[in-house]
Amino acid sequence: MYIFVINSGSSSLKYQLFNWPSPSPVCTGLVDRIGLENAQITHKTFIGGREQVITETDDIADHDAALQAVNRLLTDSQNGVLTDTGEVQLVGHRIVHGGEYFVDTTVITPEVKEKLKLTFQLAPLHNPSAYRGIEVAENVFGNATHIGVFDTAFFQTLPEKAFRYAIPKSYYNQQNIRVYGFHGTSHKYVSELAYQYLGHTDAKLITVHLGNGCSMSAINNGKAIDTSMGFGPLDGLIMGTRSGSIDPTVIFYLVNQLGYDEAQVSNLLNKKSGMLGLTGFSDMRDITKAIEAGNEDAKLAYEMYAYRIKKYIGAYTAALNGLDALVFTAGVGENDALIRQMVCLDMDYCGIMLNTETNAVREKDTRDVSLPQSKVRILVVPTNEELEIARQCAGCYNKQA
Repeated sequence: MYIFVINSGSSSLKYQLFNWPSPSPVCTGLVDRIGLENAQITHKTFIGGREQVITETDDIADHDAALQAVNRLLTDSQNGVLTDTGEVQLVGHRIVHGGEYFVDTTVITPEVKEKLKLTFQLAPLHNPSAYRGIEVAENVFGNATHIGVFDTAFFQTLPEKAFRYAIPKSYYNQQNIRVYGFHGTSHKYVSELAYQYLGHTDAKLITVHLGNGCSMSAINNGKAIDTSMGFGPLDGLIMGTRSGSIDPTVIFYLVNQLGYDEAQVSNLLNKKSGMLGLTGFSDMRDITKAIEAGNEDAKLAYEMYAYRIKKYIGAYTAALNGLDALVFTAGVGENDALIRQMVCLDMDYCGIMLNTETNAVREKDTRDVSLPQSKVRILVVPTNEELEIARQCAGCYNKQA
């Protein structure tokens, strides 16, 4: 059974094709700079153990044109992996925000699409793009069942004491203002792999997703009980370009004293803050190089980044009443040995003791980088959101059958 996974951004489209139940993709790809001049397509196929990469540069006006280009590559007479897109049985769509309407993986119907429109105000940068991706994909993959996988669904297990804000109840009842959490697909995937690695499912975990966007989750017996992102993906940890948690009074000051409007505040906190605002770089590899060159701003930014994570570890250990494993994942979490070392430094009181030698070694598989005497296992677990989406789609489809 072919499952095609789509992750639509405002100007990008990522995809993977699986011949299920094989967890290895048949092909992967990215269409970048949609709507701009010189959009780029990177299309990789994996056939007979051989990887082939095709790159193209063209003007791609919209997501419809992007997916038509992908369709052409998938069915190319020489290098294609499909004879016809009708072979695709399931199409999985990553949708960032499900609000309180979608608490599980859902087959997309006309009624579901109407409800999905109601979530646009909750995630204006993400959900409209996902909706466009669904409409385009329905035309290209007309015979397939389309399924939505929601980033927020994993956090539906949060207790009310964790997801409510201390504002009048009417804002929750009437406007659905609450903590939703994000990166749920990743947190679910790596927590399940961590449980497999540890050999038991009753462990208390803290999962740390560190990419350009960053979030943490406290997980008890497989269920999330708290998470660092909130109503939107701006809250919590310091990120590549996002500020993370900030005193709301700062926003009032920007508006009332400095004359900022709503768009300027949003642009500042979402796109010009975080590590970019602190150092001039949003990529941690560039910041690491700056540290090595003696840049004090870069050094301080790393310390702030790690310190914020450590505070959440302390809070979530308290919320869990203990901790069995600390799990690092995503681009920075998996590859940046320095940030893992800084996070775990002076955490022995919490039972966290890092093995600096094994921590410095890069591997592709799940690994334990803690010392033997560490009471808390420190795991590095590579995430794979597209595989998790495919898995959830297959499970949803089988339930329907």
